[in-house]
Amino acid sequence: MNDLAPLLSPEGRALLDEVRDTDPARELAVATRLRREHPAELVSAALGQARLRQRAAVKFGAQDAGRMFFTPNGVEQSTRASVAAYRARRMAELGVTSVADLCCGIGGDAIALARAGIRVLAVDRDPQTAAAARANADALGLAGLIEVREADVTDVDTARFDAVFVDPARRGGRGRIFDPEAYSPPLSWAVSAARRAPRAAALKVAPGIPHEAVPEDAEAEWISDGGDVKEAVLWFGTEPAAVRATLLPGPRTLLSRGLPDPEVRPPGRYLYEPDGAVIRAHLVAEVAEQVGGGLLDATIAYVTADALHPTPYATAYEITDHLPFNLKKLKALLRERRVGTLTVKKRGSAVEPEELRRKVKPQGPHAATVFLTRVAGAPAMLIGHPAE
Repeated sequence: MNDLAPLLSPEGRALLDEVRDTDPARELAVATRLRREHPAELVSAALGQARLRQRAAVKFGAQDAGRMFFTPNGVEQSTRASVAAYRARRMAELGVTSVADLCCGIGGDAIALARAGIRVLAVDRDPQTAAAARANADALGLAGLIEVREADVTDVDTARFDAVFVDPARRGGRGRIFDPEAYSPPLSWAVSAARRAPRAAALKVAPGIPHEAVPEDAEAEWISDGGDVKEAVLWFGTEPAAVRATLLPGPRTLLSRGLPDPEVRPPGRYLYEPDGAVIRAHLVAEVAEQVGGGLLDATIAYVTADALHPTPYATAYEITDHLPFNLKKLKALLRERRVGTLTVKKRGSAVEPEELRRKVKPQGPHAATVFLTRVAGAPAMLIGHPAE
């Protein structure tokens, strides 16, 4: 059932409440029972929506997700609530009071903006998606601040809004789209819309966007949440040409200082693994300067140093062993140390973690981390544990 309307009826809402916590393993039995009293299509729609709400709880939290309405693509492509809230706070701090949210999806960003006190026009051309956004604004008590419009974003006049937020579709029939000009709408169109905004604009793009594709008058920000890189944002009306990595929760922000690449040096006592947003933003040099370190290899984002300097922008490990890549030696060392819990990290190595575990067969009460990487161009293994 693609039409949300039946689920918004009193019968549909009551059914949604009834199936809210349905265990997927019991869906067939629950559906069979409910179809005795309700239309089969409505039961299927309610159970499908319950599954989507359960999946969405990771992004939106159980309380909000339990009241919202989703489409399969909406769950997959919507912004995590913590990231949307951070971006909405930045908008509010810039003095923005109204935003045209173009390609709004099921309304995740519009909700965050409205909760920051910003009036929103949320636009999406897909009827089902726009209906979900409208239902979500109503379900969360934000309908007074969010106007949802079903339209092609290229036809929308944004002149009366302080700011523009554009989240182009980055998936097609064959999966992810990597060329920014193949986004829908293309990045060039979104940049033109951003430049017309009176106060500020933000364009959500894939974290893998090439740095050379970032316009010179835009600030580029890479955002991670809980260590996972979530997105990149091109800001207009802030700091042209600035580059930053922002880590959530926090937020903690590392700004580029245009430092040269760190020198390659022999492994020290500590290895620092920069956050993914730091790596994507090309700010490894800033982390290396913070910890007084250098690179293990000129092409790999592992920083090594002799001293422990805690930083929120990288995870530190104390290294106990540095060996040339050799599985037999690694297996013997792990057996000697009685390591049964082995965390495998790799960068610059073709060996897969599961393949390594299968071959070394770790056993014992202790834990260790092994880094499969290169040191000055040579395959190597570094063994250690998280620094305290």
